Amino acid sequence: MTPAARYASAIAILDIVLAGEPAERALTNWARANRFAGSGDRAAIRDHVYDVLRARRSLAVAGGGEDGRALILGLLRRDGTPPEAVFGAGGHAPAALTPEEAEAPRTDPTPAQAADLPDWLWPIWQASLGDDAMACAVMQQHRAGLHLRVNLSRTTRQVAQDRLQAEGIATLPHPDVDTGLIVQDNPRRVAGSLAFADGVIEVQDAASQIAMAALPLSPGLRVLDLCAGGGGKALAMADRMKSSVFAHDIDPRRMTDIAPRAIRAGVQIKTLSTQALQGAAPFDLVLVDAPCSGSGTWRRTPDAKWRLTDERLHELNAIQAEVIAQGASLCAPAGALAYATCSVLRDENDAIVEAFVAQNPSWHAQAPLRLQPSTQHDGFYMVVLRRN
Repeated sequence: MTPAARYASAIAILDIVLAGEPAERALTNWARANRFAGSGDRAAIRDHVYDVLRARRSLAVAGGGEDGRALILGLLRRDGTPPEAVFGAGGHAPAALTPEEAEAPRTDPTPAQAADLPDWLWPIWQASLGDDAMACAVMQQHRAGLHLRVNLSRTTRQVAQDRLQAEGIATLPHPDVDTGLIVQDNPRRVAGSLAFADGVIEVQDAASQIAMAALPLSPGLRVLDLCAGGGGKALAMADRMKSSVFAHDIDPRRMTDIAPRAIRAGVQIKTLSTQALQGAAPFDLVLVDAPCSGSGTWRRTPDAKWRLTDERLHELNAIQAEVIAQGASLCAPAGALAYATCSVLRDENDAIVEAFVAQNPSWHAQAPLRLQPSTQHDGFYMVVLRRN
């Protein structure tokens, strides 16, 4: 496919996404229906779609509209690519620009548009991030890097780097966490690498690694990851402790990959059903990685930003209040409760913890870990609570 044809395909996919289809599903369906497209074509089209979704509102202003065509036009203008090199460039390119489209819009974006946030969310974002609100929002307009976690149960960070380098994957040590690597070249080779297959590395953002390194972990503790999902944090904790960890998720299907991942990594994870939780309690540490908006990771999942509503945020707040209380009920008397989200919104972080402590004055919160999206990591929040 020509570069212009890739943009044309991105326009078609974006129109489907804007009509309500999840981005991943739209991309998958397009790939199945267009098997002539090579891996390079699919990767480029995916990048175009996600670049637009990260900055949908500001690009709509730059492109003079909110459909896929206008958004791609806005993307080209933002990135300094002459629109004439794409629109009307022959073959399967998008149709040439109309005189109205060719004239650059003169409208200045509102703060919410410049931040690429829904109007209803911008005040909440400002209240949560204060003077950093706009900078944090703008950071989310750009692609996030790929970070790896080295399984220290298997190897050292230097050996992991050497093995990846031998497979053409260049990395740098992450400055903030001893298990972290930042991929510099060929990120798409990681999943198929021998280093990954052998359990030397896992894909995990540095924010999660920093948080797991900050937990009060030591060998022999009974540790539970209450909302484990695919088990990334449970694996990281087990690797640090050099002992087994318990994992639970309200939807057992989410934990399907934990067992093979644990075998590959050389650690022990015991999954628990909801019915088995109370029988296995108490635990010395319970990690509550609560369901949340994911606002700290919207560079990676920009589709989620546009699907979040005020009503859904309130639903998440109710779930967060429930799971932090559940986690506390599973803690040993001298145990610790760690509440975490990959959100930067106060409604999902401090507000939940403050309400819990107000209702349960026997608990107190330590100083929280707050990470804002940056070139080094995603956004993350975690606080450790203990009984007085």
